[in-house]
Amino acid sequence: MENCLYLECNAGISGDMVVAALLDLGAREDVLMQVLESIPADGFRVEISRVKKAGIDCCDFHVILDHAHENHDHDMEYLHGQSYEEYHRGEHHHHHGHRGLSQVREILAGTAMTETARARAERIFQILAEAEAKAHGVSLEEVHFHEVGAIDSIVDIVAAAVCLDDLGVSGVIVPDLWEGTGTVRCQHGILPVPVPAVANIVSAHDIPLHIMDVRGEFVTPTGAAIVAAVRTGSQLPESFSVRAVGLGAGKRTYERPSILRAMLIGDKTAAGEECHLCKLESNLDDCTGEALGFVMERLFGAGARDVSYMPVYMKKNRPAWQLNVICDEDRAGELENIIFSETTTIGIRRLHIDRTVLPREIRAVTTKYGEAQVKACELEGETRYYPEYESVASICRERHLPYPVVYQEILRQCGENET
Repeated sequence: MENCLYLECNAGISGDMVVAALLDLGAREDVLMQVLESIPADGFRVEISRVKKAGIDCCDFHVILDHAHENHDHDMEYLHGQSYEEYHRGEHHHHHGHRGLSQVREILAGTAMTETARARAERIFQILAEAEAKAHGVSLEEVHFHEVGAIDSIVDIVAAAVCLDDLGVSGVIVPDLWEGTGTVRCQHGILPVPVPAVANIVSAHDIPLHIMDVRGEFVTPTGAAIVAAVRTGSQLPESFSVRAVGLGAGKRTYERPSILRAMLIGDKTAAGEECHLCKLESNLDDCTGEALGFVMERLFGAGARDVSYMPVYMKKNRPAWQLNVICDEDRAGELENIIFSETTTIGIRRLHIDRTVLPREIRAVTTKYGEAQVKACELEGETRYYPEYESVASICRERHLPYPVVYQEILRQCGENET
């Protein structure tokens, strides 16, 4: 686990909660605001502040819309109180232009996001579009986003993608989503909780759902889509180190306070400590590149520590790939089942191996180009620094600098910090 993110969703999840938790975790506000200011749309402004939820200090990310773009996403009277007719007689109703998936993609293309962040945002919207299309029985081209296509949801998704990219997150663990009961009002009328889009997302992406004995909508379609797009694992390791903690506040007021806790976690291993692991090997000569890429994704999602392919020659001089998987011993059986189901292999070699690792942690370093993340490893009283790839690449994209220049500047700053 290197810069792995754990999302604890036992009080629900929404787009603004994700962004707030990531900012509290250490994502840079100036980097985020630079991208948000580049969004080719108007009618909104952003406030980032501290709030108390059940006496706990949390970060709050608030997208404030002007009168013409206002919606009811956080309005408890509309969601659970007054009738639809009473609410609109009170002059709360505004017309909203609906955006299709192609229009949302055009907006994303016009922002100053990195390519990694943009691809992640597009993936989130794709998942939302598929869920909405299934709910309404229409094609993807016919889907018109309502709450999701509103500018505040676009800002939430862009902000979440930017913050994940800025933190250099390499994996995301989400065991399950906790949802409430009852009904909620939206532009389609009164809907059961979980709403159809959320139900479709957790079904399509095999995300466990835990129903609480509390009335209210705790999981929004945007929150569920973010999880579906970034989740790489469902199980925490038996032990791990917590490098940072972030708390994101939700806007709705229910019996259970809406707080999303995010943690950056890592391996908990002392210097010289041996880890007892397994190596799984299999030679594959009749699998497509797409199949190999997909099985790697599944293996990492199921807890593999490392997955790699090596070109080999098999019998009759057939060119092939050797699949190598490093995993904990108690995960070997589950990972073998994935290999058997996703590839054409009929046999897997299992080797029991020992590994000695150095203690390491992720640190933030301030350079003349901005803040960067480095992996710090200890060996006999000496600290060795290894700049994180995504952190270096993000600075290179933003400042149009060569990778070696940024990499060496980060190392230089690490050395100065030691003196």
